Amino acid sequence: MSLSGQALVLGVGNLLWADEGFGVRCVEAFAQAYAAHEGIAVADGGTQGLYLVDLLREHDPVVIFDAVDFGDAPGTLRTVYDEDIPAFVGAHKMSLHQAGLQDVIACAKLLGGCADNMLLVGVQPVELEDYGGSLRPAVRAVIPRALEVAANYLGNHGLELVERGSDDPPPGVITPGLDLDSYESGRPDDRQACRHGDRRVLNRAAGN
Repeated sequence: MSLSGQALVLGVGNLLWADEGFGVRCVEAFAQAYAAHEGIAVADGGTQGLYLVDLLREHDPVVIFDAVDFGDAPGTLRTVYDEDIPAFVGAHKMSLHQAGLQDVIACAKLLGGCADNMLLVGVQPVELEDYGGSLRPAVRAVIPRALEVAANYLGNHGLELVERGSDDPPPGVITPGLDLDSYESGRPDDRQACRHGDRRVLNRAAGN
């Protein structure tokens, strides 16, 4: 994957596991909130892992949105900069994509270069074990603040953002059908789909 633009705004995570989708929902909201900027590439990195190496080599500064187990209260937003990022995404691995993000940074450095200026905007998840679920209210509520932090960081690097106008063409950051509106409207509730495992198996394991 190669994108034009000096800077990169990247969201990583898995939309299908509740708060794991925070990073992707942030880039979706970022693209909707701000007009396209020729100096900024916006990308849904999903769970692509090492396929993201070139992005960290080709862009600087880089903003990464992600759900991270900081050990904070659920819904807490935290910022981490530059060389401190690998330690945080590797200390408390929640999923395969986080191990991948740590490896992406290491591989970019081994290949001769990684962005010198990086910002991780992370949130402490509320719920992960909900396959097919969506962001919990406490996590969704911090997205506007996460966007503000990212915009200020980019502004400090000379990349001023302007709000997207109503006549601007819609952004195509998220795979069609996985945008928030489509995902929410087509997602069955708990009465129709068990997203925490097969209840027959769980009840048997619990001795019920």
